[in-house]
Amino acid sequence: MVTDIFLKECDPLRAEKQMAYMRHQFEYCGLGAAKWYPMAKKIFVDHGMYTGKKLKAFVEGCYDQSYREVVYVGIEMMQRMLPQQPPSWISVLEKCITTQSWWDTVDWLAKLVGIFFRQYPELQSEYAYRWIESENIWLQRVAIIHQIFYKEKTNEKLLFDMIRRRADSKEFFIRKACGWSLRVYSKTNPESVIKFVENHSLSPLTVKEALRLLNK
Repeated sequence: MVTDIFLKECDPLRAEKQMAYMRHQFEYCGLGAAKWYPMAKKIFVDHGMYTGKKLKAFVEGCYDQSYREVVYVGIEMMQRMLPQQPPSWISVLEKCITTQSWWDTVDWLAKLVGIFFRQYPELQSEYAYRWIESENIWLQRVAIIHQIFYKEKTNEKLLFDMIRRRADSKEFFIRKACGWSLRVYSKTNPESVIKFVENHSLSPLTVKEALRLLNK
């Protein structure tokens, strides 16, 4: 359904640019956010919103499609319906993180994970530690950045421990995640970030990102 609707509005030239930007890992319809988002909202109005098993099936169906914008629609509906989902929904989030993984969807899903952990705080430590010790770099990234919007409610001990456990990673997306999370937290607690950076062996990229705001 979503794919058929989107293909009617496809822009092949834009799609080629999008695919090139994403290293030709995914197909695109050529719809930017300004185009696909209003179309998604209309689909939600026309066909209704799902929850529970129907939502899971919808999200999985979107992930099964070839076009990246369709995956975005699945995540968008999940975001809207997330407050109504039970603790077991964490398994759906985990599956999405590890399916067709790249920064565009993973960083969005990290935000949803952060929202979900605020709703079910008993899950946070269990899954953060499980993911940071996994072999999947995208689960590791989510473990590091899921608190990015927490501000003063950030669990500093957990954040710093996630970074310590991956401080020697050679993966660009992990080093970047460590620096990004520290940079954002520096807006809330600059002294803690400076002390952490000074007392730990971090990659140059992580340090650069972590201190970007503090060095201005």
